[in-house]
Amino acid sequence: MDLSSLPAALDGPVNIAWHLHAMAAQRPDTLAVVVPEGRNRAGRVRYSHLTYRQLDEDSDWIAAGLAELGAGPETRAAVMVKPGLDFFALVFALFKAGVAPVLIDPGMGLSSVGGCLRQAAPELFFGIPRALLARRVLRWGRPSVRRVIAVTPGRKWPGFETLDDLRRAGRRALEEGVVTAPVFRPIAPHQTAAILFTSGSTGPPKGAVYTHAIFQAQVERFRSLYAIEPGEIDLCTFPLFALFAPALGMTSIVPEMDPTRPARVNPDKLFQAIDDFGPTNLFGSPALLRRVGPAGAARGLKIPTLRRVVTAGAPASARVLGEFARLLEPPAEIFTPYGATEALPIASIGSTEILEETRFQTDRGAGVCVGRPVEGIEVRIIRIDDGPIPSWSDDFEVSDGTVGEIVVAGPVVTREYFQRPKATALAKITDPARGTFFHRMGDLGYRDDRGRLWFCGRKSHRVILHDTTLYTICCEGVFNAHLDVARSALVGVQGKQAMIPVLCVEPVRSLNRQDRDRVRGELLDRGAAFSHTRRISTILFHPSFPVDIRHNSKIFREKLAVWAARKLR
Repeated sequence: MDLSSLPAALDGPVNIAWHLHAMAAQRPDTLAVVVPEGRNRAGRVRYSHLTYRQLDEDSDWIAAGLAELGAGPETRAAVMVKPGLDFFALVFALFKAGVAPVLIDPGMGLSSVGGCLRQAAPELFFGIPRALLARRVLRWGRPSVRRVIAVTPGRKWPGFETLDDLRRAGRRALEEGVVTAPVFRPIAPHQTAAILFTSGSTGPPKGAVYTHAIFQAQVERFRSLYAIEPGEIDLCTFPLFALFAPALGMTSIVPEMDPTRPARVNPDKLFQAIDDFGPTNLFGSPALLRRVGPAGAARGLKIPTLRRVVTAGAPASARVLGEFARLLEPPAEIFTPYGATEALPIASIGSTEILEETRFQTDRGAGVCVGRPVEGIEVRIIRIDDGPIPSWSDDFEVSDGTVGEIVVAGPVVTREYFQRPKATALAKITDPARGTFFHRMGDLGYRDDRGRLWFCGRKSHRVILHDTTLYTICCEGVFNAHLDVARSALVGVQGKQAMIPVLCVEPVRSLNRQDRDRVRGELLDRGAAFSHTRRISTILFHPSFPVDIRHNSKIFREKLAVWAARKLR
């Protein structure tokens, strides 16, 4: 792909939407985005699409409309729109116009969404009818929003201007020469490009400030890390990652599913999209893989077109990876990039290495191997500290093999949280000597003698006993190896005299009392075989763990700790 029209240096003006324009010039008739639009009489899915030329043109019209409104750099726009043609066109138009989209996962709950909007203080609000109603009732963004635009394809919405109105105004401005195509505002590399809110799985959601330089660095690293080529087809089950597909030159296929509930995806609908388009790439959370892998294996299915599967959001168990890997044809494998909303990708590992080697160490309590650092990303392990660290010192680092907090630096790392100076101070360490900074991942881990990074759990989840500290992922790995355990979660419950380590277990299937007693005994025997799990003698069974909204994979251990405390009263 020739990106000669894209500024190569990240210290000059750059706009991530240039990738879309370059693809429109080189592959104008290639499908950029395909979305389901109901079913025909035969029961097959009907699809709508935009080619690269159409998506580039449509986003130009909307960007010109935004320019006519006077929106540009320093303007923020809340985007509460379902994945679809308008979503892609709108977000790329915002990038082109220099307007920062504020992207909030609607599944995090109405009160959390309202809190995010208060933080971000957007001037523009783009929403589907349900979001417009919620905004009116709950007064979302009332102090800051000066313009509300309804996203209701092909129809008016009483009392609101619509995205179609904005589109028509922009097209008219282009035709009259008021605005010149292609519509791009060169953006300073460190100017805000978007505000992406964290899932809130480990505290209140915070808005990570993205720049066009960060987006550019992410695109290049995903491209080189996984050898992604223009012309590939991406089946994307996570809307935010779907935005990378056009920038990477892939056709993005949006399947029939609720993206906020990947654990409830209907495998048949996913298989139909696979059959219809033959994707080469699939991005899905571990919860989605856990549901789709066994369903495909039960049908004896293979997906020969897939070159790779990318899964992120939480550690994927070897059992889940192994089940899904049976659907792939070698050399295709599943990759698990390590990172967070604030910094991605940081490290990566493939399922072959996991299934043939590291899974056995995980089963013995070594933690989860997340692979080697991505090129250009600096990873350090420092002493565990719960307070802010204003300035960097090399003395903070611990030796290889020692568990500490993971900190990272590099071009994909966000510098701040929007309007959250205390949270920023707690998460960032300035390094004046090198003119950079480190982001504290909030994760614990260590580096092995081969340079690989091992994840041991969230810092806030560690269970501190009077004479030792237990790391969640290391302990849980021992018990997760039991065939009757779907997943487990270690929590601490304050007893009368000391902290009690409690293992919560979600079984693979519903267990009667006799089976529970058997499994509990077998788990206690297994825990007694390892020094770091020997202290865990309390096991509680839970029917279905509370998990994060975004990926349905991160376990809300804080909620389980409250539940466990009630059970032990």
